[in-house]
Amino acid sequence: MDNRILECVPNFSEGRDMEIIRQITDEIESVIGVKLLNVDPGAATNRTVVTFVGDPEAVCSAAFLAVKKASELIDMSKHHGEHPRMGATDVCPFVPVSGITMEETVYYARKVAARIGEELGIPVYCYENAASAEDRRNLANCREGEYEGLIKKLEDPRWKPDFGPALFHERSGATAVGARDFLVAYNINLNTTSIRRANAIAYDVREKGRPLREGDSLTGKIMYDSNGEKIMVPGSLKSVKAIGWYIREYGIAQISMNLTDISVTSVHIAFDEACRKADARGVRVTGSEIVGLVPLKSLLDAGKYFLHKQQRSSGVPDEELIKIAIKSMGLNELHPFKPEEKIIEYIMEEKNKQSLADMNLKAFMDETASESTAPGGGSIAAYMGALGIALGTMVANLSSHKKGWDDRWKLFSDWAEQGKVLQNVLLSLVDEDTAAFNKLMETFALPKKTMEEVQIRNSAIQEATKNVTLVPLKVMETAHSGFGLLREMVEEGNPNSVTDAGVGTLALRACIKGAYLNVRINASDIEDKDFVKEVLIKSCDIDSKAKMEEEAIMKMVEEKIVRAHITS
Repeated sequence: MDNRILECVPNFSEGRDMEIIRQITDEIESVIGVKLLNVDPGAATNRTVVTFVGDPEAVCSAAFLAVKKASELIDMSKHHGEHPRMGATDVCPFVPVSGITMEETVYYARKVAARIGEELGIPVYCYENAASAEDRRNLANCREGEYEGLIKKLEDPRWKPDFGPALFHERSGATAVGARDFLVAYNINLNTTSIRRANAIAYDVREKGRPLREGDSLTGKIMYDSNGEKIMVPGSLKSVKAIGWYIREYGIAQISMNLTDISVTSVHIAFDEACRKADARGVRVTGSEIVGLVPLKSLLDAGKYFLHKQQRSSGVPDEELIKIAIKSMGLNELHPFKPEEKIIEYIMEEKNKQSLADMNLKAFMDETASESTAPGGGSIAAYMGALGIALGTMVANLSSHKKGWDDRWKLFSDWAEQGKVLQNVLLSLVDEDTAAFNKLMETFALPKKTMEEVQIRNSAIQEATKNVTLVPLKVMETAHSGFGLLREMVEEGNPNSVTDAGVGTLALRACIKGAYLNVRINASDIEDKDFVKEVLIKSCDIDSKAKMEEEAIMKMVEEKIVRAHITS
């Protein structure tokens, strides 16, 4: 897949007939350069959220084909569902993921919108960053009146479509095409069937809030400003849109949220705030659900947040953080939450390519012992470093909940988080070292029949050799950053685990010495002497400092062991 990645998340007004949904997604998957990530149908809302990514041009083609197929298969004159909607393809937002700016995303969104309007004759409104006017940025404004109000809306000159005819399309309705940042569709489950109470909580939290009323906040007369506009009382959460509804499929009311900027209001903050507002109205939150996909960071941040509320260390593996997030927000209440199907980064991983880091211990050992030249010393050095820092992280986690040390949990949690970052970097370098070596081997197989081919081959070999030198240097730099963690754990950590920190120190020293050997041997084949000089000076300095760090830390370890024997 190209480094320029565009995401598209169309919402189709069909969530019950899986054959119709399949035909639409088949159109998407027919486009080369596009990967279908998720299909999330909802029977009660009669709506399906589809997510796919790929090269921008390919994504645009797939989006148009999907809209076209939906216009052929979905009849809006017969559509009923709980979710606001105005068309067979109700919304079609484009989201920049990698290597593409919002300005470029706007260009692609409006390009698709124009094609939908011109070739399919469907009225199209552009919203969010793709909007042609400020009052069209908000999707709710574009969709106001829904499908049933389209005839009247299209007669209003102020609501002339951005693309396509200002004519009512009975079968397909209208479509909103947008360019926006990553949005999380998030529903919060309540122990009530009351839409009114769900709406009241939604108005409490959503940024737009509720109309100001005279006297009684529920039944009083709505107040207007001098321009005739409703005076609104803002809700408690920024970048949040929300409404309440009843889901017959589950027999409960929900607060349906769109978190339009999760860097402003995250999933876990939205959940906790909804819990507070619900409790104030005598309602309980029983769980929640994420519709479509969610970035990995959202769940990791949620896991850390809920662990910190317990005064527990958050420097634990990602899998544990995700498990805590799922439990804490009740993401499993209505149906199983499967991280491999809901987290965008996990879905985008290559399923058929097993990395060294994914192997079990025996498989990794056997692969190392085989006749292949990789993985070799570089990968093993990186793995030793990862294990060394992992031991330091373990001591930090154990120390964070040691009896009598409750006031120090945050200190050890911070150290554990630092350790986790370093060990994950070193783990990735296990594969990176082998990949760099394999890339070098490929350059030796390049053709060398002509003088030009010889020059190209030699240049490629030199560049690849520089890379196999820089990777172990990065291993050295990363591993050396871990001595601070291990020193702190020996000095301040749980005394029962001092030898674990000692073993971690020895592993870190072996990692750095092993990576240094690789730097030196690889650098000997590089013709760029300035490059070689710089790399050797830097690596030698790290090796010397690592030796001193190891000696100092191991001296403390020995002293603590001696004191333990004296006091026992």
